[in-house]
Amino acid sequence: MSDTTPKLDPSRTALLVMDYQVGILDRVDDPDALAARAREAIDTLREAGGTIGYVRVAFTDEDFEAMPDGAPMARVKQMPREAMHADAPATQIDERVAPEEGDIIVRKTRVGAFGTTDLDRQLRARGVDTLVLAGISTSGVTISTLTDAHDRDYRLFVLSDATADPDADLHESLMHGYFPKRAEVIEVKDLAGLVG
Repeated sequence: MSDTTPKLDPSRTALLVMDYQVGILDRVDDPDALAARAREAIDTLREAGGTIGYVRVAFTDEDFEAMPDGAPMARVKQMPREAMHADAPATQIDERVAPEEGDIIVRKTRVGAFGTTDLDRQLRARGVDTLVLAGISTSGVTISTLTDAHDRDYRLFVLSDATADPDADLHESLMHGYFPKRAEVIEVKDLAGLVG
């Protein structure tokens, strides 16, 4: 975070906790530490009066059937259906970052958070124009959502230490190369100073 990083108006800010699911969170290095940092960010923004939004990826039977075999996401059709089914325990939001009443929760069927959800409508209805992103993985949901949100004119922040990728080098490259061109890249410890 630089000395010129602008403050956040919590009433217009949402933290998106993306793909922090039982079956995904435990695939990254040190999931407990990652979840603890995400929990700290959630608590910080919630206490300041911000919006918390959760995005999870999961598929109904209808979603599986409607997906064209040649689609990039069709690889989920090769997995045991229960692994990514909307009702499966593995697709539920991990209890370490559990939502509370009044939080936004959406289920997506593609990589990014917006394309197959009503997330944008829900955020706009609450007056949100600034997003803080935390997601698994950096090269999947985070970059896809950041790019789409940038096109939708959201002001953007990325929590570098509450975002993870199986490829640590790619994570670092995105955090220092692509993301700073479209967002402020900060750490969880910086969030309290920006909303206080």
